This record gives sequence, C-alpha cells and structure tokens, in this order.
Amino acid sequence: MASKLQRNIALGLLSAALLSACSTSPTGRKQLVLLPDNQLNEMGVASFAEMKSNTPASSSTQATQHVQCVADRIIAVLPDEYRKQNWEVVLFNDEQVNAFALPGYKIGVYTGLLDVATNQDQLAAVVGHEVGHVLARHGNERVSTQLATSQALALGSQLYGEDSATKTAIFQGLGIGAQIGILLPFSRTHESEADVIGLDLMAKAGFNPEESIKLWQNMSKKGSSSTPEFLSTHPSHQTRMNDLNAAMAGPKQVYTSLKAANKTAHCY
Repeated sequence: MASKLQRNIALGLLSAALLSACSTSPTGRKQLVLLPDNQLNEMGVASFAEMKSNTPASSSTQATQHVQCVADRIIAVLPDEYRKQNWEVVLFNDEQVNAFALPGYKIGVYTGLLDVATNQDQLAAVVGHEVGHVLARHGNERVSTQLATSQALALGSQLYGEDSATKTAIFQGLGIGAQIGILLPFSRTHESEADVIGLDLMAKAGFNPEESIKLWQNMSKKGSSSTPEFLSTHPSHQTRMNDLNAAMAGPKQVYTSLKAANKTAHCY
C-alpha cells in the first residue's frame, strides 16, 4: 500500500511539473519548455564563441556582405523582442552545406551552403528556417523533452520494484521506444515547423518564397540519406517540398504585394 501511494504521489508531482511547463509555439502548437530562456541564451553564446575559435570566418568580403544582407532583412521582420536584439552573423569558411541559428541571437552560415543556395532567395529560405528554430524555442523544447523523458524512465524504474532481467529488458525497450516514438518525431516536427516559419519570414523580408522549393531540389541533387524517414531526425526532401507547397499561398501573396510596391530584397 505504501509503495503504491509513493508511486502515485511521484507520478502526480511529475505530471504537475510537466503541465505547468506547457507553452505554445508561433504556429499554435503545444510544447514542453522546462528551462528559462536566459539559460539557453547563455548556452548559445558559449557554443558560438567556441565555434568561432575552432572554425575560421570566410575571407570573402563579397560573400560575407551577401550573407549579412540576407540575415539583416530577415531580422528586420522579426517580432520586437527578437528584432531589437544585437544579432551576430558569421560566414564560416567550411565546406559543409549547413547553417544554424542559436539562442543568444547568433547566426552561422557555412561557405559550402552557398554552392547549393545559389541566390539570395534560397539563402533566405535557410536563414529564415534557422531563425524559425529560435523563435519557436526548439532548443529549449528539445532539451526539455529529453530531460522529461529520461526522468520519467528513471522514475518508472525506481517505482516498479527490484532490478531483474525482465525489468531491465522492459525499460531498455522503453528507452528505444522513447527515442523513436518521442524524440525523433519531435525533431521532425521542429524541422517542419521551422520550414513554415521560415517561409513566412522570407516572404515578409522581400524574398521569393517559391525559391524554397528550388533550394530543396538543389539539396536533393547534392545527395540524400539512406536512413528511412521514420528513423531520421529530419523529414525527407520530398516531404519538405510537399509541406512548403501546401503552405505557399499566404507567403506568396505577401511577396507579390511587396514586389508590386518595389520593396523586395536586393542582396545580390
């Protein structure tokens, strides 16, 4: 009886903590956020400083100005709490096809990306996507989900009796299930949500949102992963293009209006 009461109390406390940490993303999706944003900002600043010490910045003034121009246009249309921050943008001299944005208002682009994002609009699709992760607090949500999952499994292991081969097998299986059933889908959800947020940001900033589709066509030509999508942290290229097409109407209308008013971006 005492063991059952202890179990119910512990589970009740865990459930209350998780419910109190519920938040809402910019798209209206419910999310779990356990950590204060300033803690994530500090982590982002520290990570960016370490990256700058390990990876040289590009020596190309033209390429650096191009990336800065695109980032500045995206930053200019962010909500006030983000737009008014002192964002730092660095073009890293590295062949990997990638970019990122970190809590703490940091944006990094690798020179290898410029071989795939072949114009300002395609680069804006990537930068908008990465900034979308920050706006949606995906870093915080990702860490919070991992913390909650690991704590729940640890609590369950403690509450359900003495160690045994059967119990160990069950909780090892739950760990695998959590990875595939919770953590990986959450990551794919983050990527898809950042795509939609980025599409909206790039259009508002005066970039052609339809170029986001061409970007992923370029990505597909560059190479693809053999990992099945349900075991991957990212949606497939085709899934991303389908989702972007489905969300295109609103951003395209915004861009068309800006184009008619001669207010589109010129970061060539």
